[in-house]
Formats: sequence, C-alpha cells, structure tokens
Amino acid sequence: MSTKKIPLEVGPVRLPRAPGARRRGIGAIAAIVLLQLPWPRWLFPGESLSGQVLREVAFWLMTGLLLAYVLFGERRSLRSIGLVTPDWKSLAWGVGGAVLTVGASVVLYLVILPVLGMSTEEKQMAQLKALPMWFLIGLVTRAAVFEELFYRGFAIERITELSGRRWLAALASLALFTFAHLDFWGWSHLIVAAYGGLVLTALYLLRRDLASNMLAHWLTDAVGFALA
Repeated sequence: MSTKKIPLEVGPVRLPRAPGARRRGIGAIAAIVLLQLPWPRWLFPGESLSGQVLREVAFWLMTGLLLAYVLFGERRSLRSIGLVTPDWKSLAWGVGGAVLTVGASVVLYLVILPVLGMSTEEKQMAQLKALPMWFLIGLVTRAAVFEELFYRGFAIERITELSGRRWLAALASLALFTFAHLDFWGWSHLIVAAYGGLVLTALYLLRRDLASNMLAHWLTDAVGFALA
C-alpha cells in the first residue's frame, strides 16, 4: 500500500477577516471621511455671530454622533478611543503639552513666519477676538473636545487597526488635522497647526489619554487668544 506525502505549507497562514471586523473597518473609514468634511461651514456659511453659533452647534452634534457610533454602531467602549478616567498625571501631562506647544508657537509667530514672509493671521484673530467672551470659551472647549476625540482618539486607533501600523495612523491623523485648519486660517497657519498637531499626536501616543490631550489643546488655544 503506497502512501503519498502531503507537502507542508511554509510560512504564515493568513486567516480571513471576520465579517464583523470588515464591517467595522468600512464603518470607520466612512466615519473619518464624513467627519472630516466641513459640514458646519457648508450648512451655515458667513461670519455673523448667529452663523458661527450654529456652526458650533453642528460641531457638538458631530461630536455626539461620533460617540454614539462608537458605543452603538461599533458596540465598543469609549476606552477604545482613549477616553479613560483622568488622574493627576492627566493634568500634569496636559499642562506640559500646552507649555511645549505655546512656547514653540510664540517662536513660530514672532520669528519663523515673518522671516518666511508669511501672514501671521492678524485678520482672522481680530475677527475672532471681536466675538463675545462666552463664545470664545465655547469655541476653545468645542475644538479641544471634538478635535481630540476625532483626530487623536478615533482616527489614530481605527487607522491603526485597519493598517496594522501605528506610525502610519499617526501621520494620517496629523495630516487630516493640519489641513482641517486651511479653510479659515489659510496656508501660513498650516505650519503652526502642524506643529501643534505633532505635539498632541506624540502626547496621545505616549499616554493614550484623551483627557491629557483635551487639556493641552484647551490651554494652548486659550493662551493663544489671550496673547493675541
């Protein structure tokens, strides 16, 4: 009786992705694309106070939709996007990140941008500072909450899962964050936004604690308005 040798497959065996994982991946890509689009400015154009208030309401709605998608669409905890209970380290890292960002931003505005002959956004800053203080506080708070949830927590974590490369997810998140500032601030501000985004991205990769990121982001923007 003869026996045939069965050749053994050499190398890693690739298992097919589960349908649930595939659906979550498609959903994550769709969420990133949809939330990156400037829906608030498209829906409520113009620079009147009422228009800007409506845009902020739209951003908060987008924030709620993102959280609802994670909880009920993906059926995952908010810990999966770095939203954990803050502690004293969150405070310390948040303040440290803000100090690092503000210090370098001052150099960028006072030295680098003038040397390069680029605008320092006096027009946009004057336009914002003419708005009521309550609105500016709300604007800074919304930016810190929405942008850190979306660009750092959701985008980095989900792109990492899709690509298997955390560095690629960090670069993609940084690019999305940077160019999101182009519409209002213009090209010269992209240098400042890119540096701030780099610090915030590094902070998230080190800590995976959105409380630290939100605090650093809030303090940076608040000090920026106060110094302008």
